Amino acid sequence: MSTKVNFLTFFWMFSEHKGWTVPDVHLEAVNWLEHRGNIAVFRCFRGFGKSTILDIYNAWRYYEDPTYRILLQSESDGTAYKSSRDVQNILQSHPLTRDMVITGGIEQWWVAGSTDARNANMYVKGILSNVTSARADECQNDDVEVPRNIQTPEAREKLRYRLGEQTHILVPGGRQLYIGTPHTHDSLYDEQEKMGADCLTIRMFEQAFRIEEASDAAYDIPFIPEYVFQGIGKQSKVLHEGFNYQIKGNRLIFASAPGALVDLYAGCAWPERFDHDELAIRRKKTRTINEWDSQYQLHSKPVHDIRLDPDRIHMYDVEPVITRANKSVHMILGTATIVGASCRWDCSLGKIGGDASPISLILTDARGNLYWHFAEALMGDVDSQCKRVRELVIQYNIPSVVVETNGVGGFVPPILRKHLAGTQSAVIEDHVTGNKQKAILDGLEAPISGGFLWAHRRVLDGPVYDEMKDFNPAVTNQADDHIDSGARAITRTPIRIGQIVGDIVDLKQELWRPNATQYEVITED
Repeated sequence: MSTKVNFLTFFWMFSEHKGWTVPDVHLEAVNWLEHRGNIAVFRCFRGFGKSTILDIYNAWRYYEDPTYRILLQSESDGTAYKSSRDVQNILQSHPLTRDMVITGGIEQWWVAGSTDARNANMYVKGILSNVTSARADECQNDDVEVPRNIQTPEAREKLRYRLGEQTHILVPGGRQLYIGTPHTHDSLYDEQEKMGADCLTIRMFEQAFRIEEASDAAYDIPFIPEYVFQGIGKQSKVLHEGFNYQIKGNRLIFASAPGALVDLYAGCAWPERFDHDELAIRRKKTRTINEWDSQYQLHSKPVHDIRLDPDRIHMYDVEPVITRANKSVHMILGTATIVGASCRWDCSLGKIGGDASPISLILTDARGNLYWHFAEALMGDVDSQCKRVRELVIQYNIPSVVVETNGVGGFVPPILRKHLAGTQSAVIEDHVTGNKQKAILDGLEAPISGGFLWAHRRVLDGPVYDEMKDFNPAVTNQADDHIDSGARAITRTPIRIGQIVGDIVDLKQELWRPNATQYEVITED
């Protein structure tokens, strides 16, 4: 009775047959693939060679057990077919399997010793293709998360629905593998890890430190860098020690302040292949820093630039206090004195599956800071929504509500005025024209990048956070109702002077009185 070799030996024999030099990081992946749990996630940087390793693993599976059935899915049928051809080629050329008989085509095929005439040893399909009738001992998802199928929440939900089918395809005790790089902030790989999947993550660099905008000439750093990059895309370049910078202890000193993003890295996973020259080429061809972070450091980010980064918004969790004294009203939010408010309602019928009917309130303090206090989606018929608006107007003492009159909104202002009767709150009509994506950027981009936008916890815990993360100015059909409402409320907020412009020490006070002579006045008790 012959003894079968383990996967490491099988892999090593094929590598020697092909004349490959195997890096240690590949051996780590090989060992993990053989001994991983039933639900597993393998994240690795671009250029790692994961699909080749997976194909050799699949060939070993058929060598070890010719009755084993694998459903392999990739982002498209064509990509899945490439893996299928490669597994066949490995079986036909590996010293231990070159005599194995294979029958069938590329989409599905059997090896000698298979006992299931209905379900092939290997069945390959794109992730959006129908595989309902299949049965498998293992379901593999090789790079199913790609930009074209995760651009919107709806697309991501469709992807997850298709992946859910594998639960019913797997036989009891079956195994499921996810392998690839993340392409969005709510990556399916993170989701599986949170659910307890066995995970292996191999980043390009073990250590990383980023200086967002290196405007100073020197910085304290947590490790000695082996690679230093400035910028991203066409303008990026490699910085060299002794020429562009020097290291003194834990201090990095630039020859001159770069004035741009600088990344420091150490502990390259595959230095023989990814040297400075190779990484410099890849860095120049990477369009955004998000793309670099997701594809090489495996951070869950969309590959496009996040124009509206919700993580840069300051969060607060207090309610305003309204006081009335001497026939005047004052609003205090924490330690800030509120001097203005802008409320906008982009009304719709509020039906499930349709546009949201969001209403946003932006408060302004005396220093010009903006506070996004709520972004609430109203539900029900127009009358029910107007009743809710009245409750909010009274609760927060809102002086006016701007109503978008496009579509169903054209009928809302007179109804809302009746509901607000007696509140002294005005209804302002606004018919929207122009590009929606531009309006969102115009309202939100400057306050976020300027650091003067705050948001209540409930705003960031709601749809606003995901809408900002997903927002892509090039996409017209996306979930953006809440950020559209907030952005347009901000644009109606008057700009307030929050600081003196210039050097306060050098400013001289100009006397504005008609007679600028100074007088000394003595008074008697």
